[in-house]
Amino acid sequence: MNELIDSMIVGGVLHTPAVIDAFKKVDRRYFVPSSFSEHIYVDAPLPIGEEQTISQPSTVAFMLEQLEPREGDSILDIGSGSGWTTALLCSIVGETGRVTGLERKEVLVEQGRRNLSKFDFPGECRIEKAGESLGIPEKKFDKILVSASADEIPEVLFSQLKEGGILVVPVRNSIFKFKKISQTQLESREFPGFVFVPLIY
Repeated sequence: MNELIDSMIVGGVLHTPAVIDAFKKVDRRYFVPSSFSEHIYVDAPLPIGEEQTISQPSTVAFMLEQLEPREGDSILDIGSGSGWTTALLCSIVGETGRVTGLERKEVLVEQGRRNLSKFDFPGECRIEKAGESLGIPEKKFDKILVSASADEIPEVLFSQLKEGGILVVPVRNSIFKFKKISQTQLESREFPGFVFVPLIY
């Protein structure tokens, strides 16, 4: 894993100390099915069952760097899958933070929970089965990460962001970063050239 991390640092994908530290503490091997154990540290997506994948490490690193997670943040992780991104975020937010992973596939909810239980995160860190609506409409978060590709920008998530909050979401073959400047103003950036499984909602 350290060789992969080093290559991402040299390549400029990883650069924030807290994100680098999370990658070192939360090893991908705990989230990859044993049948793919020889490919754990390959920079590629791998199947985790239910026609879903664990994203390639460089893509996860890129998205986390765009998300700018901080200690104490409240973060929503949509499409938590095997739980790797949820665990990385839990490592970053610390004991004063809160991370909620959402997953639609019951089998993956249980798989993600088992994987999270391998760690002793000090903060509030959990994976829940997603409801009918996208996200958790009655709550607001500092950061929202989506790990599957939407057909259109999911505007319903903007109302779940606090002012100053950041949403990172794949839309078709691009990753978008939105920052909520105020209730009526958003900043956005688009990063094309990515492939994800489809977002179901």
